[in-house]
Amino acid sequence: MSDQDILARVDELVSEERALRERGTGRGLAEDERLRLSELEVRLDQCWDLLRQRRARAEFGDDPDGATPRPAREVEGYQS
Repeated sequence: MSDQDILARVDELVSEERALRERGTGRGLAEDERLRLSELEVRLDQCWDLLRQRRARAEFGDDPDGATPRPAREVEGYQS
């Protein structure tokens, strides 16, 4: 997966996230929508993490294609 592929996936996920948030404005979200929103947030974090890995590998002369998606639990456990 290239950087462009990852960014395209991010765009798709963000579009779906925005649509869900807009639908929930004023009325809230149904349980399945809240679960999907949570899933989207995790998937976005994973995409951004993968993109950062790829860019770091490239910066230090490693093959960006060696970057691999990390499990949701690991990515969500990062602290700012």
